[in-house]
Formats: sequence, structure tokens, C-alpha cells
Amino acid sequence: MIDTAAAAPRVLPFAVQLKGLMDQESRYQPKLGGLRHLESAQENGLRMTTKLRELEVRDLLSLTRFFGFSSETFSLAISLLDRFLSVMKIQPKHLSCVGLCCFYIAVKSSEEEKNVPLANDLIRITQNRFTVSDMMRMEKIITEKLNWKVKAPTALRFLRLFHGHVQGQLDDESRKILSIERLEAQLKACHCSFVFTKMKIKDGDLVCVRELVGKCLAEYATAKCFKPNSQRLRWTISGRTARQLKHSYYKITHLPTIPESAN
Repeated sequence: MIDTAAAAPRVLPFAVQLKGLMDQESRYQPKLGGLRHLESAQENGLRMTTKLRELEVRDLLSLTRFFGFSSETFSLAISLLDRFLSVMKIQPKHLSCVGLCCFYIAVKSSEEEKNVPLANDLIRITQNRFTVSDMMRMEKIITEKLNWKVKAPTALRFLRLFHGHVQGQLDDESRKILSIERLEAQLKACHCSFVFTKMKIKDGDLVCVRELVGKCLAEYATAKCFKPNSQRLRWTISGRTARQLKHSYYKITHLPTIPESAN
């Protein structure tokens, strides 16, 4: 049975909720050795690399926006992807199937059942060549390798816990600056960078981490990120595909531009 650990009740004191999340977090972390192996891989087209991982995460971010799914769904999908990549050596040609399966697992865990798309529709929208049977087999492999521990305590849950804790201590102007929507958008940008996946923060590292986050967000906010991309995403749906999908799936005709990090 898939692990579906519930979020800590809001009635509990902040310190109790934080400890509960931290205790859970230790059981859902990607394997550091596997992440280091991924980081050391050369760009030769034969092995998984951090660059390929980041590109897949950006695709999943656009897919999340396309369907209007929650930030929790995206954050959970990335958690599943990183955990799986840290325990399994996969070939680049299988990454799209792995990524889409992690996304599908997250959708089924976080979204209302009526909003869960069909696997076949996901394949059509992303224009992948694998089949629904391939997806089902890969989903089984992923859940088994992760010991059916799917509902991980994500970075987003920590963010929301911290945000809720400080809200009562802020003035109106500070609340506007620290809006949860803005913070969640910034967290999504950080999810796209591999450097934060393998980070184990100690007390003395906070300043360094803050600088890394600042650099990531600065790259995310460059003018380049807000210019329309002249090249459409490879899986923007065609008119034929759109006609075959449920009406609710194509309320927008084009996927949003994915912000790219400055090189």
C-alpha cells in the first residue's frame, strides 16, 4: 500500500509540527551517493546528468501550469524524481517516462480524483512515444524502489509551516513582501536547480545557502526569462490532439514559457 502520511494538524504548536516534519524528512531524502554519481556524469548522451534532470523538472513545471495543478503536486513530483534518480541508474532515453510517471503519482496523491487526467492523455500532450502499459510498468518500478513511500514531506510543506508561523508577527507591508504566492514561485525556481537537491544544510551554512538562493532567483528574474520563447515547447498540443482530449484539458492553447537560468 502507498504511504499517504497526512500533514501535521494545524492545532499542534509550531515546534511540534516542525519536529514531526523533520522526523519524516529523514526517511524521504534522496541518497547522497546516488546524487553525487549523477553530478559526476559526463555529458555524452549515454548517462543521466544534472542538466538533463533540470530540463525534465522544467518540463514538469510547464505541465503543472498547463493543468493548473497545485504547487504541492509539483513539489512532490520533484521529490519523487530526485529520490528515484538517487537509487536507480537510468538511461537518458527513459527519463521522460520516469519524469511523467513521478508527475502522475504526485497528481493522484495530491489532486482531487475528478481532476486526475488519463495516462493516455498525458502521453498525447507530451508527445511521448511510450505506451500506457509502459507508464504503468514504470510507475510500479518507481513505487517499489521508493518502498511505496510516496507522500513525502516536501520543501513546500516546510515553507508553508514557516510562513504560517511568522504571519502573526508581521506588519501589513511585510506580509505583502512575504506573500505565500511569491514565496512558492521562488521555491519552484529553486526546484529547477540541482544544487539544492543534494544540499545538507548545517547551522553554519545558512549564509552560503542564502547566497545560492539569491543567485538562483536573480537568474530566474532576468529579462530573458520574461521574453516569449520563439521556439514552442516540444510538447505543445496539436489541434488534432486537442480535439481528442477532454474539453477541460485545453482551456489554454499554449504552454507558458519556462524561465531559463542564465548561462
